[in-house]
Amino acid sequence: MKRAPERPVKHSLTLRGHRTSVSLETEFWQAFRDIAAARDLTINALAIEIDESRQTDIGLASAIRVFVLNHFRNQP
Repeated sequence: MKRAPERPVKHSLTLRGHRTSVSLETEFWQAFRDIAAARDLTINALAIEIDESRQTDIGLASAIRVFVLNHFRNQP
């Protein structure tokens, strides 16, 4: 039987001294942490990179999800 998706989980991030909350599903949080670790970055540092490259009309949580998706799509 297929498992129902979990509700997003809220975590606080610090971007350039400013605290913000981001809600992501558990699987996205884990993938985000894995990517940061593989790049030898903290999740805050990776979130800053994503935040600086996103369009202003796209929320940070959405930008992180797309980043994670693109990361795994571009894997050999």
